[in-house]
Amino acid sequence: MRLKPVDSEMLQYVGYDAKQKTLEVVFNSGERYQYFNVPASVYAEMMSADSIGQYMHKHIIGHYDYRRA
Repeated sequence: MRLKPVDSEMLQYVGYDAKQKTLEVVFNSGERYQYFNVPASVYAEMMSADSIGQYMHKHIIGHYDYRRA
C-alpha cells in the first residue's frame, strides 16, 4: 500500500487499499494503524475534509476494527 504525506496535526501519512477496504495511517507519534472494512467513500471524505484529524476522531476511530501495524 502506498502512503501519501498529508497536511495534518495528527497524521503524517495515509494510504488506502480499495480492494481490501483497508485504511492505513501513520500518526505523528510514528505509530501505524490499519483500519478494516472502510468504504472508499469514507476514505475520500477524509482526504477532502477540512481537518483530517477531526474526521478520523469523528468517523473512523471507534467505528472500524483496527490493528497496530
